[in-house]
Amino acid sequence: MKRRTLLVSAALAATVLAAPSFAQNRPVKVIVPYAPGGAIDLNVRRLADKASADLGTMIVENRPGGGGGIGMNALARSPADGYTIGVAAVATNAINPWLFKELPYDASADFTPITQLTRIPNVLVMNADAAKRLNITNFAEFVAYAKENSAKMSYASGGNGSAGHLAGEVFNHRAGLQAVHVPYNGGGPSQLALLSGLVDYTFDNLATSAANIAAGKLLPLAVTTAEPSALLPGLPTVAATYPGFEFDTWWGLVAPKGTPPEAVARLNAGIVKALQTPELQSFYKDMMMEPVFGTPEAFGEFMQRELARYQDVVKVSGASVQ
Repeated sequence: MKRRTLLVSAALAATVLAAPSFAQNRPVKVIVPYAPGGAIDLNVRRLADKASADLGTMIVENRPGGGGGIGMNALARSPADGYTIGVAAVATNAINPWLFKELPYDASADFTPITQLTRIPNVLVMNADAAKRLNITNFAEFVAYAKENSAKMSYASGGNGSAGHLAGEVFNHRAGLQAVHVPYNGGGPSQLALLSGLVDYTFDNLATSAANIAAGKLLPLAVTTAEPSALLPGLPTVAATYPGFEFDTWWGLVAPKGTPPEAVARLNAGIVKALQTPELQSFYKDMMMEPVFGTPEAFGEFMQRELARYQDVVKVSGASVQ
């Protein structure tokens, strides 16, 4: 293990031991702003089960819709007492502020960061049977087909404002396509539409697609990270054909603005401790997720950088939501 990894692990362990006492005497509600069954939902439910040993009962509540806006609005208006927290994702806290004309929440000011949870490559996938029928076996063949059938193509996403939506619009722009965006309430419904043949492709996060890729139901064509992913060796990047095309998925936990520091410290300590258990490490590996955890300050700084980065990305894409 590298020295830097050892130092980070030691620092996080010290945080767990030194976290201030905060009486968590009733259940903690975790708002997931997406539908049940997607990668975020599965991740948070598994985490809640493991962290409950230190934090007490944790109840997951799904509030899908509005590209995550409905759930984030509910979280922003919840009591700042340490008993309601929620998921902040790349869509809700980095993309939506530039994509939507109006938002019911302020991504910069309405939340207190707790910790990041993960970062995952996005992957361009097709229904494997449809790809076989169309003689598409790789990204180059997909691009050629899409250009010849541009007006007939459609792609699904987990909702307006999701990373999949934005990736699809940027891809339309860069490849000169007119593919129609079909939004769903979360990654699970979006993937079901693809598997059912209702849409032609998706830019999905790898965690959501991994099981069906392994089962041969989805054909991966390219990853949307800047560099090739070790999780899908041999798969090209979209950026190799369209330089600068870069998207991935991340999410973490936040609390309403004004949540007491001692509550944030206790939540951070319990969640970070759970993330380091062999059970969750194995879960992340199976789901093709990369666990990322640290201090509230580190997650807050990361979200601000992502928010700034996506301002130009959304502008270039031309995407917008009324």
